[in-house]
Amino acid sequence: MSKEPSEKTTPLMEQYVKIKAKYPDAILLFRVGDFYETFGQDAVKASRVLGIVLTSRNNGGSDVELAGFPFHSLDLYLPRLVRGGYRVAICEQLEKPHPQKKIVKRGVTEVVTPGVAVDDKLLDHKSNNFLASVCFGREETIGVAFLDISTGEFLVSEGDLPSVDKLIQSFQPSEILFSKDRRKLFEKSFGDKFYTFALEEWVFTKDFATEKLHRHFEVQNLKGFGIDGLEQAQIAAGAVLHYLSTTENNNLRHISRINRVQPDRYVWLDRFTIRNLELLHSPHDTGIPLIRILDQTISPMGARLLKKWIVLPLKEKNAIEQRHDTVAYFIENQEITSAAGQYIRENGRFGTLDFQSAPGKDQPQRCCSVEKSHESNSPAQAAARGNRAPSADQICRCIKSMSRANRPDRARPGGRTPCQPEQRRSNRARMPP
Repeated sequence: MSKEPSEKTTPLMEQYVKIKAKYPDAILLFRVGDFYETFGQDAVKASRVLGIVLTSRNNGGSDVELAGFPFHSLDLYLPRLVRGGYRVAICEQLEKPHPQKKIVKRGVTEVVTPGVAVDDKLLDHKSNNFLASVCFGREETIGVAFLDISTGEFLVSEGDLPSVDKLIQSFQPSEILFSKDRRKLFEKSFGDKFYTFALEEWVFTKDFATEKLHRHFEVQNLKGFGIDGLEQAQIAAGAVLHYLSTTENNNLRHISRINRVQPDRYVWLDRFTIRNLELLHSPHDTGIPLIRILDQTISPMGARLLKKWIVLPLKEKNAIEQRHDTVAYFIENQEITSAAGQYIRENGRFGTLDFQSAPGKDQPQRCCSVEKSHESNSPAQAAARGNRAPSADQICRCIKSMSRANRPDRARPGGRTPCQPEQRRSNRARMPP
């Protein structure tokens, strides 16, 4: 049986205990020199998941379990912990060691969870990595929100249990949030197969959620997003934003809009239909799911979009015909198809680049990729302008909007963008569907 640090501790362990108390539900990777160390129960879990040696450390007269690995191996071991279903708090040394100081200042710089992961090694770029939140309201109304922090896609909806369950089965979130007092109701409604995290009850209140959303989007109300009347969905969305702040994810300027999932636009498929039709996975060893046959996309964002289209088929005739017209347009205009294909191949990841180039996450190669995506879109736009078909206008606006969203000069210190709330609402109105 593992022993947590005792009351009589060394100065280092005193510091560890104080930091660990703020993140009791996470494995704390505690930076000590050139190593990340884990102690107590965290060490036992890390040793089992990572296959590293479990040893012990003297802690003021008693021993405490210890397991660690070199700091440069973080990219190797962090994905294993997260895929194992653990929350991980990364505690760094915030100052250089000094001979006059016994203990250097340390603090948690990032909390990584299955639903809040942005590192390339943690993501499958052909699938969204959704964090979901569920809010149980009155009269059997349930609100639900989905956020992919790596792409900024933020979706909400609300309805009865069957409709919300179908949404969750379609989006397959990596992590689901709910109120602590609703644990039994959640497990009864959605089962226990999802990775979940329970938040305090006060997080799921109307006033708190509304303030969170208004402050984040810098608006006075949510009418412009089309979700003003969805109270439970708003609460679920507010809980998502709160959760991100508790995981040290504060650079969220790429989450610039929130969209409603229109329930009357799609044919809703339950888990049994998705499974029996083998749309995404096959239960047979030699089986081939439909998506493997259809997926001839050349970019991660195209693969993610195709996956959504498969599990959320349209039922409105006009929308279906518009999609068919767009496909026909590309078939009939090979010059545009070639230009767009080349552009997408060169900039296929810029659905995630904007977030990864946020303040505090900048890496030179990512900044260069963003700049390149802005500069290289001209040939594709020019080709689209050459043919004034309705779908060409839509394609051109889409290329333009993606370029505008990813321009490095739009970022300001602190994560703010130069446009004011009125301009942002105007920009949303011009975005293609």
